[in-house]
Amino acid sequence: MNHSEVQNLLLLGGILFAIGLIGFLTRRSIILMFLSLETMLSGVSINLIAFSRFHQNYQGQILSVMVLTIAACEAAIALAMVVSLYRRKATLDVQAWDELSETILPKEPEGDYIGMEHLETYPKLSPAGLDPRDQPMPSSFQANPNQPTSELDHKTSPIVSEVNQRG
Repeated sequence: MNHSEVQNLLLLGGILFAIGLIGFLTRRSIILMFLSLETMLSGVSINLIAFSRFHQNYQGQILSVMVLTIAACEAAIALAMVVSLYRRKATLDVQAWDELSETILPKEPEGDYIGMEHLETYPKLSPAGLDPRDQPMPSSFQANPNQPTSELDHKTSPIVSEVNQRG
């Protein structure tokens, strides 16, 4: 196989890949998107076969058969997905299927949970730099479920002032 034949086959494979890529990115129908993906895989297979023939070995042809096998499996799985999603929405438009993603997870509420009247209390760790064995945490720093906590409370905490005096 001479250079001009290889160049023609590579050009054909590149054109097929480009047509498939443009089709995949511009189409909204899921069927046309899968056909575009198959066109891209065909372009890759032609390039693999051209390189294989040019270098006089069969590795590219074997890899091309594997690519076509994967494309056939992908087409079968895609057809099953299209049929099941079409039964659910009765349309092949990809935009209509956006709401089907992550249907298992509940949506996060905007505010607090309804029916959650009490605040959960968690144990407090001693601040960095204090060894709880040398000096235990003062009782004023223990968690109090009736007292609301905020980001400004740590400035007036006796532990923070004690750490500042030591430092």
